[in-house]
Amino acid sequence: MAREAMELPGVRQVARPLYRRYFRRPYRHGNLYYGVFDSYAQALQQARAFSSRELPPSYDVEAASRMYRAQLHRLRACDYPVMFWLEQALAQGARRVFDLGGHIGLAYYGFGRYLALPADLEWRVHDLPHVMAAGNEWAREHDPQRRLRFCDDAEQADGSDLLISSGALQYLDYGLAELLSRLRRPPPHVLFNLTPMHPTDRYFTLQNLGIAVCPYRIEGIARMIADMKEVGYAVRDRWDLPERHVRIPFQPGHDIDRYYGFYFQRITGEVH
Repeated sequence: MAREAMELPGVRQVARPLYRRYFRRPYRHGNLYYGVFDSYAQALQQARAFSSRELPPSYDVEAASRMYRAQLHRLRACDYPVMFWLEQALAQGARRVFDLGGHIGLAYYGFGRYLALPADLEWRVHDLPHVMAAGNEWAREHDPQRRLRFCDDAEQADGSDLLISSGALQYLDYGLAELLSRLRRPPPHVLFNLTPMHPTDRYFTLQNLGIAVCPYRIEGIARMIADMKEVGYAVRDRWDLPERHVRIPFQPGHDIDRYYGFYFQRITGEVH
């Protein structure tokens, strides 16, 4: 209610600099958003201007590795479409999974509680250095099958059977289709979830998530589908997540009232 009130005529002029000052502090009650930018570089420049010792302009901090640990032990409702299509791909013979932004292996551990993961499965995670270091340490005690690996380069997705990403595409400085275009052997299956998307526009904002202030990508749905088509993929399924939203004060037309998940299947080359 307070955020809505500050955008009322007559209040906005005073509220904008106050909100800007408020945004520069670590926010401990969810996420805050600020501004609209045309590129990742522009958003990063503003993030650096806002940053401080308590709020660095990067998600690559030790505190990030401790976030989301509850997801190791339970699934959210939004995880079930991903788990369904993952199970289908595994049944069709997929064995090499590349988890883009997979944290310490949240999907690997979470889905492994409900699915009979094949013994010869290879699940590779690419994330930020602090997070992957924590993931390696966690795996030493919690992955006795040694199916989980961590890799420094996103292009190691080359040759995978399935690329999966949950809640991570919005933090990347490159687009999903751009990554896939650089691979010699793109994966037949691509699944992503928990992604903020606008019906038409693609832009960046800043997210204050309490431990950092970061550029935050908002994909355009139509543009994403077109970009994926250009690199050889067609939509097989999509789902809405109305429980998640993005509210950007003083930026009419740029709020997001839901997040999305998509399953793309490759329509050129080898399809499993």
